[in-house]
Parts: sequence; structure tokens; C-alpha cells
Amino acid sequence: MPPKKRSGGKPPAAVLAAAAAAQAASVGRESPVPAAVAAPAAEEEATNGAADAVASEETETAEDDAAAPADGEAAAAAAKKKKNNKKKKKPASPAAADAVIDWATIPHAGEGAAGQSEPPTVPVRHLFKDEYPVGELCDYVHESNTYRTTSAEMRERERSAKWERDLRNARRSAEVHREVRQYARAHIKPGMSMTEICEMIENGTRNLVEAKGLDAGIAFPTGVSLNDCAAHWTPNAGDKTVLKYEDVLKVDFGVHVEGRIVDSAFTVHFDQKYDPLVDAVRDATNTGIREAGIDVRLSDIGAAIQETMESYEVELNGKTYQIKPIRNLSGHSIDPYRIHAGKSVPIVKGGDQTKMEEGEFYAIETFGSTGRGYVHEGDEVSHYMREWNATGKNVRLPRARQLLGVINQNFGTLAFCRRYLDRVGEQKYLMALKNLVDCGEVNPYPPLIDTTGSYTAQFEHTLVLRPTCKEVLSRGDDY
Repeated sequence: MPPKKRSGGKPPAAVLAAAAAAQAASVGRESPVPAAVAAPAAEEEATNGAADAVASEETETAEDDAAAPADGEAAAAAAKKKKNNKKKKKPASPAAADAVIDWATIPHAGEGAAGQSEPPTVPVRHLFKDEYPVGELCDYVHESNTYRTTSAEMRERERSAKWERDLRNARRSAEVHREVRQYARAHIKPGMSMTEICEMIENGTRNLVEAKGLDAGIAFPTGVSLNDCAAHWTPNAGDKTVLKYEDVLKVDFGVHVEGRIVDSAFTVHFDQKYDPLVDAVRDATNTGIREAGIDVRLSDIGAAIQETMESYEVELNGKTYQIKPIRNLSGHSIDPYRIHAGKSVPIVKGGDQTKMEEGEFYAIETFGSTGRGYVHEGDEVSHYMREWNATGKNVRLPRARQLLGVINQNFGTLAFCRRYLDRVGEQKYLMALKNLVDCGEVNPYPPLIDTTGSYTAQFEHTLVLRPTCKEVLSRGDDY
């Protein structure tokens, strides 16, 4: 319980100032709490402390009056008692000090990925003692940027606290992605339901990243799009879709730490006849990664991707198909808590002449198809995301306002799906969700589908354009 305050208002300003100064001196270091929060807290603490002192003094005075000592000895004894009864200052809370982890007490600490369990449950922070593997480092291939590899000035830029924090968070997210997908790729089999596959990936992600509200967790719904559906499909509650041997499955999931998102995707197939399709898209994604760099035009990357992908053919059921890039899908820049940050990386020639810039994070992803190479929106929506600049002012229905509060608290500006709303305890929310969409507060992301009967594949990696080099954060031994 908080200490009782003396009735009759706050103590004088001088008392508040003295109490606040004493509290600051006892802590002995700058408070990490933002000033806007710390100021009211300090005032309240000072008020409480001053009120306690006044209350203690009143109690002691009452005791002295009741005792009414008759001689000098009694008076001295009472004075001594009064002195001993004075409230002692409490030491600073241990929580105020920075937490130091004793790694010797943590199981599997420092063992790296080899210490991971099956299914994966050991947090990567423990396995790597909060120092994570560096992604694939690539020199910039364009002549204007080759100096960056050895530039002392560029290396100095990377030593900033912001760079170190961003890279640590991104590498932690990437390591979670690698370990979760390694398990998933080994265990995804025909006969599994799409819900089982998603829960396997999502449970692993939550465990390994130590999911905690908006501080760390799943960055967007796990996409498990089949065959002619290229992207943005995840099962809603009650869906009975089962993976078959002849299916081509795109698995797209993301991890974030403090909003720093790693977005990576791969294709699973069991019939070897789809190998050329899958190889074409993997090669095209690697082409995009190779061409990406500071001051590179986005359209030039798209042209290189298209040339690579269209050099492949696949024969299915006696018919030969040239692999086509899906021209209305693209990669994208990534900002903290914002999966699509504004720049698009096309996978066909022409289009945006905008250049990539130092310090940007990108998802380089490509999609290949045996169909038209153009997707349309499907019917049943599972993916949603709050509008980046939404204020909530347009929402009038109480149930919709309540649902928006749940979305803000649990997902913020990260994408979510209906299963995630079910998981946090929401029920009978479809009308409220529709109202949020109609008000422009939430955007729906329907499944994206090519020609019926066609097959599509996807590969994706997240990279960062460091001052000295490209780092492909999500690169692994698998792809």
C-alpha cells in the first residue's frame, strides 16, 4: 500500500525540493525514466516522503505529551526514545540497478545453436549470451561504393550506440528465425494441417525470442500460401486445409526485437518436378541481394531479378512453362515496427528510379509463377494491420473502440490475424473489425492469387545497408 498522505494538501515547495534532492542523492545516478514520466513520479515520491515525516513528527509529539515527564531523567529518556523512533531512510531499490545475468546459472548458456532443443524452446539470448552471429557480409559491388569496405570513416560510423543496438536486435531476430525454420523445414510433412504448421512456427518463435508484448515477438502472421496463392494466407479458426504431397507451400514469417523486424520466407515442396520453379526463385532472390546497395536504383534491381528468373523453365504434366516474376509483388524497405516502410523493390524492369540509402533495412523477396505472373485479391481475409497514421478519431462504435484498444495494446502497428485476436481472448469481433476497416483505422490484406491451377514459389531475406558493407541478416545454411 502507498503511505497515507496528510490531509490538508501538499507540503510546501521547499519540502518537496528537499525530499526530491535527497532521493536523487540516494540513487546516485541518472534515472532511466523519461523526464515527462520522472517529474510527476519525483513529485509524488517527495510528497509522500514529506507527508511521512510530518506524520511521524505528529506521532512523536503526541507520545511526548502523553508521557508528561516529571523530572530531568524522564525528559532525557523521552528525548532519546523520540530520537530512536525517527523513520530511517530506505536504501535504493535493487531494481534500480542494471540487472546482471549470471550465465553460469543458465542452462545451455553459450552453447550456440547446437544447444537448442527439439522442438525449439531455449531462448537464443541464453544460447549466445546476448551476442549473436553476424549475418552474411557482402562487399558493395558497384564501383562508387567499393571504398567503403576499407574506409576508417565508415567503420567509425558503425561504432555508434544506435548502430550497435539495431544490429544486436536484428541479429537476435535473425537467429530466432534460423533456428525456428530449421526445425520447421525438417518437420513439415504431407498430412499436416495448415494450423499445425503455423502453431509449430509461432510457438517456437515466441519461446526463442522470449515474446513480451511489443518489446519482442512475432512480427506478422505466419503465411502458409499454397500453389496458386502467392502470399497473405494463414488459416482462420476452424480451417481444415491439409498439406498434400503435390502442393507447393510458401512459408513466410517474421520476428522482431524492439520493433527491429527480420522478414524471411522459403518454399517447401515434395515432388521433384517443381525443382526448376523453386531454383529459379531462389536464384532471383540472390540476384536481388547481390545487386542491392547504397545509391543503387530500385528499378535496376528489378531488371536484374527479372532477367535471372525468366532464364528458367519448368515442365509440368508434359507442358513447358517459362518462370515469370509476379510483376505486381515486390520487396520493401523496413522500419522499426513498420514492415512496409515506403520503398518497394520491384522484381521486373522499369518503374521506380528511387535509390537505396545507407542505413536502410530491406526485405528482398521474389515470387515466380507458372501462371500469368500477376496476382489478384482473394475472398476470405486473415491478415490485418493498423493504419500507420491512424488516430482512432473516426471510430464511433463502443465495441470497435474497445477492439482498437486491444489491437493497439497487443500489436501496435505490427500485422496480426484473426487467430491472434482469438488467442488474446477476443470473441464475436468480426463486426467491430469490419467497422475499423470501414473507418480506415485498420487495413485488410487479402490472399494474393495467380491463375487457378498455376504454381508459385517465394524466397526472401532481410538485409541492412551498413556504411561498410551489406549484411544479409537472415542468411543461413539452408538458403
